Amino acid sequence: MSPAARASGRIAGPAATAPGAGAADRLSRLLAMVPWLLERQGVALEEAARHFDVSTDQLVTDLELLFVCGTPGHMPGDLIEAEWESGRVYLGNADAIARPLRLGQDEALALLVGLRTLADLQGVEDSAALEGALAKLSAAAGDAVAAASSVQLDLATGADTGVLATVRGALRRTRRLRLRYLTAARDETTDRDVDPVRLDSRDGHFYLQAWCHRAQDVRSFRLDRVVTARELDEDGTPPADVLAPELDDRLFVPGQDLPLVVLDLAPSARWVVDSYPLEDVAPSPRARAGQEGPWLRVRLRVADDAWLRRLVLRLGGAAVVVSPPGLAGELASAARAALAHAARVEQ
Repeated sequence: MSPAARASGRIAGPAATAPGAGAADRLSRLLAMVPWLLERQGVALEEAARHFDVSTDQLVTDLELLFVCGTPGHMPGDLIEAEWESGRVYLGNADAIARPLRLGQDEALALLVGLRTLADLQGVEDSAALEGALAKLSAAAGDAVAAASSVQLDLATGADTGVLATVRGALRRTRRLRLRYLTAARDETTDRDVDPVRLDSRDGHFYLQAWCHRAQDVRSFRLDRVVTARELDEDGTPPADVLAPELDDRLFVPGQDLPLVVLDLAPSARWVVDSYPLEDVAPSPRARAGQEGPWLRVRLRVADDAWLRRLVLRLGGAAVVVSPPGLAGELASAARAALAHAARVEQ
């Protein structure tokens, strides 16, 4: 593309409202446009616009986007070249996507299994898009469809199948759930009415993220700790702000009713601050000779003592339990037992 043409280009902003300007439609059009234009170098702008059922202004906007796309590297030689100032369209440096993508049977199988698993996890807001993608992929995947039907991913251990089915049904129908839930940290069972938001799988367990009417806040419920689940004949739409991205993407939302633990972290354990939801972070008075940088004192709410024990033992001397004192003693005993076991194994 000539320097003049590149200098005169502009990226379309929100004002681009021509037909077909939706993000999904536009992406599909761009992927089809590149091989079509490469085979018809010098095609008139009007003819290309007519073929893709858009205005010439929208076609130019698409071309302007194309020439800031390319392969990784982001250097001029990595970008697609587009020229249209003469009223005719020329493309270059786009061989990587000159032909439509073709999936191998193994790739199609993996994608089908993954999409079906995702459909089991997601809430009702994603189901239509997933079903559409599955239908299109199944129609094109041939023999991989039968193979995918025989593959079942076991993502959860310990969750009652009836509870799981009830939760999925409530998500699909946007219904409120009544849960009888075991809180492991307090060895207490409570009844809660919740409006389900989404279902996730992590580390071999299913978690239901929901608006809890008892806590008046977002809570995350591990399904293997749900004793019973019953779908109620009430609308289960959560408050609008519950679906805000900053809440929607967090698997664990700690509540104020959970036990508070205070840890001192060495510089090598600072990754904990970025990895887990904390109440606060402050400088710690603790320091040890030979270690660079200050220690941090963090406060976090813990729903599972076993998880905390694993974390502190994993960190070794880089973490010290400040409170509660009883938990510090338990962890010290667990560490001594682990060292004694390791010594016996080495003998």
